[in-house]
Formats: sequence, structure tokens, C-alpha cells
Amino acid sequence: MRRRVLGLAVAVVTVAAAAGCGSSSSSTGSSPSGGGKTTQVTVGIIPIVDVAPLYLGQKQGSFSKRGIDLKMELAQGGAAIVPGVVSDQFQFGFSNVTSLMIAQTKGVPIKSVVNGTASTGDTGKDISGVAVKKDSSIKSAKDLVGKKVAVNTLQNIGDTTVREVVRKDGGDPSKVKFVEMPFDQMPAALEGGQVDAAWMGEPALTIAKGQGARVIASPFAETDPKLTIATYFTSTKLLQENPDLVKKFTEAMTESLKYASEHPDEARQTLTTYTKIDGEVLKNLTLPTWPTQYDMASLEKLASLGEEDGIFGGKKPDLDALFS
Repeated sequence: MRRRVLGLAVAVVTVAAAAGCGSSSSSTGSSPSGGGKTTQVTVGIIPIVDVAPLYLGQKQGSFSKRGIDLKMELAQGGAAIVPGVVSDQFQFGFSNVTSLMIAQTKGVPIKSVVNGTASTGDTGKDISGVAVKKDSSIKSAKDLVGKKVAVNTLQNIGDTTVREVVRKDGGDPSKVKFVEMPFDQMPAALEGGQVDAAWMGEPALTIAKGQGARVIASPFAETDPKLTIATYFTSTKLLQENPDLVKKFTEAMTESLKYASEHPDEARQTLTTYTKIDGEVLKNLTLPTWPTQYDMASLEKLASLGEEDGIFGGKKPDLDALFS
């Protein structure tokens, strides 16, 4: 999610032309379900808090008991994961929903298959927030007008939701100056005065707060308290050719989301297995919620805001086709 999804259709063609980057494969072996065959499934992800249920589900056997040999492969962001899924390098991928909407309006053949993560709905403690230095004159969202605000990707879910909270607070969102910057660089950039404010996800937000930063807005929760943020998706090709595999993955992921929601301490501890998060940051960071269903009303709102921002190139995403 750190790179733009501009020129995504071209990227897809390039990756697809490479052929042989990887594909799903079946190998003989015994599975707990007694099916006799195990299917290797690669999921393209970025190593963030949101995907903890995937790792927890692997540990709990949600995938193996359905004959899925799960492998996670790290990517830089949606701009790499989406074409990787379309070319069958990954059978499934994880991406924020705005990136998926952008891809669909560019004609990329993908479909979301199961929910990924959602806002906590708590404006005082959400998984993302706009932070400023302790002594900053910025007190609320409308004060961001004319200021330099860092987001991890331009023209995506971050600046779209930040604009919405500025608008709600009575400011002119068109006058906010957004700059692109990786989350892990934001705490230092804010502390050093390179930006006036930064829209951060976890654990960058907790790190910044530990350095004295103040959170003046929670764009996800304020845009919609039930905001669906990211989902797992596949290619329409795999969905047509191997619907049974998609069904098994969806069932396993749904079970994993439920388990993570019911065992937050285990989910938090799982972060230490695939990230460098530990100590006080691990203890204090905010976990997302992991509902098993999308919130379509929140997706419709996000799509409308994206249209208003012009990030879909004049086209309207077909949410029923992408998420139903």
C-alpha cells in the first residue's frame, strides 16, 4: 500500500507476460481432512498488524485441515500484489479496498473473496490517526488546511479519509498539501518538522505517540465507524477455474478472523513472528477489528468519496461485482 496504483493495468500486463512466476500446485500428501491431496496456496501480503489472523489461522490449522498448504509472500504493496494475483504468482492477496476499487476501474480482473480488517470505530483509539507534534498549533482537522500532511500513498484511502474529516470539521479539503512517505519514516519526519502532520497506521502511530505526538483526528472511524478497510482477493480466472479452492480459502480465512477476534492477546503476540514489533509498542498499539463480513454501506461511502476526489479516472467502481 506504499506505492501508487497508477499505471496498474500496464503493470499487470508486464507481470502476466513474464509467465511462470508461480502458480497453485497440488502435491500428494495426507491432509487432516482426509482428502489425500494438499494444495499449495501463496498469499501476497505486506507485514502489517492487519494480517495477524492469517498467521494465527495457519498456526491453528484452519487452512491445513482444509488441505491448504499456506505460504505467505511479502510484497511492497498493492501495486505489486494485485498484478501478482492476476498473473497467478499469488493465488490470493491482501489489499486496502480503495486500491481494489482503483484496480477494478482500470479493468483488472479481480474479486474480493473475504473480509480482512475494519476500523475499531473508536475516534479516541483507532488503527490510524492524524498526528502532530505536541506543541503544534494544529488542534483539529480543519487546521490541516494549508499544511503539509504525510500519507503513505497519494490518491488512496489515506488522503480520501483525511479530506473527509477536514470537510466535516468545516475546512476546505482541497487546500491540504499531501506528501507521500512510508509509514515507518513518518514519526521521525514529524518530529523533525519535515511535515506538519502525518496520517499514520500502526505501529507508526504508537511510536509517534511515544515520542509525544498528539492525535487530532481518526479518519477511518470518523468517516464511518464500521469502515471496511482491507480484504483478501483473488483473480476472476482462479475463481472460475478452481471455485472449490476459493471456497476453502474463504472458509479458512473466516474461521481465522473469528479466532483472532475472540483471542486478541494471541493475535497481538503473533505480530512478533512476522514483524519487528515488540516491547512497549507491542503492548500499546491498537489492534483493528476483524469482522467476517464486509460493511457495504461503508464501502459505498468510500467509493463516493473516491469519486469526489477523482481517483477513479471518471469511472465508477462496481461494488456489487467486486465485493458480493
